[in-house]
Amino acid sequence: MSAPVAPDHAVQTGEITKPNTAGIWKIFFILVGITAIEFAVTFAMEAQSVRTLRNSILIGLTILKAFFIVGEFMHLKHETKGLIWTILVPSVLLVWLLVALVTEGSSIGETLSNMFS
Repeated sequence: MSAPVAPDHAVQTGEITKPNTAGIWKIFFILVGITAIEFAVTFAMEAQSVRTLRNSILIGLTILKAFFIVGEFMHLKHETKGLIWTILVPSVLLVWLLVALVTEGSSIGETLSNMFS
């Protein structure tokens, strides 16, 4: 059997901190604004002549949204700089690799189609 706890050894509870909902709402409205800009760009730039520009703008805005999501909701902005760089550098290199592969693949596809045309 366990000994009864004396009153002078009572467990002290700490004060529960208030949640930071203001910061979450701020990020929410920023994300809503970026999404609204994405919709506006998508519907305003429907012509084929500005397709590359439109896609570049949408990719940039999507990366910006990812920055806010990762920073706030995945708590990366509260981490040390070393951990942030450990995640950021490989991600940038991966995006660079994907762009390079798509560019080379489309170049090879155009070359082959011109060769057999």
